[in-house]
Amino acid sequence: MSKISLRMFAIALCVLMGASACYAGSTGAVPSALLDETQPAAPTKETAVLAGGCFWGVQAVFQHVKGVISATSGYAGGSVKNPDYETVSSGRTGHAESVEIVYDPSQVTYGKLLWIFFSVVHDPTELNRQGPDEGTQYRSAIFYTNDVQKHVAEAYIAQLEQAHVFKHKIVTQVAELKGFYPAEAYHQNYAALHPTDTYIMFNDAPKVANLKKGFPEMYTGK
Repeated sequence: MSKISLRMFAIALCVLMGASACYAGSTGAVPSALLDETQPAAPTKETAVLAGGCFWGVQAVFQHVKGVISATSGYAGGSVKNPDYETVSSGRTGHAESVEIVYDPSQVTYGKLLWIFFSVVHDPTELNRQGPDEGTQYRSAIFYTNDVQKHVAEAYIAQLEQAHVFKHKIVTQVAELKGFYPAEAYHQNYAALHPTDTYIMFNDAPKVANLKKGFPEMYTGK
């Protein structure tokens, strides 16, 4: 069976099981991070880079989070400069499909972004895959930009593990951001521009709906 056929089969399986079954993994509500960055009083800008499967859904969720200024799909964590979708999809560049999130920490902190990341964006216990997508380019990863982000991410993962929030071990990689490369234009805002796409309907739209339901005070319909 070809890679495309396998992908379509997996999507069909998600449809039959229900989208939530494809991303189930937690044993209950995911708690917020106990350790977080200092929240400034005045508006400012910080950047977070997260990978949690296909970047379409990750971008779609964070575009609806209050305090997020922009969310850009792209590639991080690899060894090749200026990668493109085709080479990243081969799995040979080491990149993960990622999203660069520019946010205002006076409105939403790094810890809260990670709270959403672990709650509704993806299943952090799936190794080198997410839902119907498989390969190292779909791995779960947090690419920190400074020591504060590194400490917050590592402490939060330890907190979730100690609380046995998930049925299986968290496999999320925590690594220093060495570079972020925006993806091709046709990947940007894909979920918003293609709401009736089968993949979006059954894999990504439910994530945005879960954000609205689980984090109503942090959700924005913009």
